[in-house]
Amino acid sequence: MDNMDGMDRTLAKKRGITKKNIWYILFGALMVTVVAIIIFGDKSSKYNVEVSRITIEEVKHDVFQDYITVQGTVEPITTIYLDAVEGGRVEEILIEEGNMVKVDDVIIRLSNDNLLLEITNSEAQVVRAINELRTARLQMDQTRLNYQQQIIQLETSVVQGKRMYENNKVLREQEHISREEFDQSRETYLSSKKMLDLMLLNYRNDSIYRSIQIASLEISVESMEKSMIIIHRRMENLNIKASVDGELASLNPEIGEVVTYGNRVGTINILDSYKLRVDIDEHYIARVTRGLNGECDFASVPYTGVIKKIYPEVQGGRFAVDMVFTEEVPAQIRIGQTSRIRLQLGESKEGVLLTKGGFYQTTGGQWVFVVDASGEFAIKRDISIGRQNPRYYEVLSGLEPGEKVIVSSYQNYSDHDKLILKYNR
Repeated sequence: MDNMDGMDRTLAKKRGITKKNIWYILFGALMVTVVAIIIFGDKSSKYNVEVSRITIEEVKHDVFQDYITVQGTVEPITTIYLDAVEGGRVEEILIEEGNMVKVDDVIIRLSNDNLLLEITNSEAQVVRAINELRTARLQMDQTRLNYQQQIIQLETSVVQGKRMYENNKVLREQEHISREEFDQSRETYLSSKKMLDLMLLNYRNDSIYRSIQIASLEISVESMEKSMIIIHRRMENLNIKASVDGELASLNPEIGEVVTYGNRVGTINILDSYKLRVDIDEHYIARVTRGLNGECDFASVPYTGVIKKIYPEVQGGRFAVDMVFTEEVPAQIRIGQTSRIRLQLGESKEGVLLTKGGFYQTTGGQWVFVVDASGEFAIKRDISIGRQNPRYYEVLSGLEPGEKVIVSSYQNYSDHDKLILKYNR
């Protein structure tokens, strides 16, 4: 009996779970858990963020107003430039900048010795040409008189020769004179007649030649006189004058300075009205057109303006436009004064709006971190953004009203997919 009891106890001991088996079971369960975590667990890159250091805004559905805010600087409606149209040395400044001027007021007097010498030489050439013309006319008159005297003498000879020839012809028929005497009278008459014809031809040709010579000299003199008018006008240009009524806004030269042709010496502002010179980011260059309206404030009073001119050149990422006031011009307005302008780019319409923030510099508006409904984390999500104004982005897809988005800068965690939000409690 004792032996049987010992065998039963031994068999019972072998059928139970040993301590070694328990360790195997625990290890197997652990391995299953690890594999499940690897297969089904969250593989996203995480980053812990203090909520107090970020900005969270709620997406909303509202009217999107398509406008931008820009800065405008007051300028005169028209600026006239003063350029030196003749070079010279500044001898005298008669009107200082900042003063009002009238048309033809002399502002600067220049001197130019070379121009004076050029005028003297030109005047001498004109005098010489006039004298040549006068001499040619005198010679023409004298030659014409000589020809006329010779023609008269030849005409007389022709008349006398003809009369003698006709008389001798009658006498020869009556045989009162010899044949030789008759032939001599006939030859004398014909010779004098040919001499007269030749003299008349020479007189006509000489008259034509003299007329052409006189006409050429007259043209030369006329051209020189016109040149003299231009040269004297150049002398007048040594006095730099105001071309319009207005304010002498700037004046560059100093007394004694040499000003060359084409140098800009100053500007005159026409103060009949004013405009606003506005610099705009090149991002909007395709949307800004002539005729767009804007609103600005002067002394807390709103005024409306319209874009009249667009300067296509882009400098430093910005381009310029000119705006003019559509109604009254602000009272006490001053050149150089600035004002913020609300420039309307398009019609307002309802849409999904997201508050502007620093995230755009990192993402370009292609994705954002959306806060989970639990508020414990935020997940990266692709979105599409359309227009923007100084306060909001227009969201085309990817977000719904009521969702919350981190809009502050993503500079430190742009490479992560999930942000764990930490609250200071």
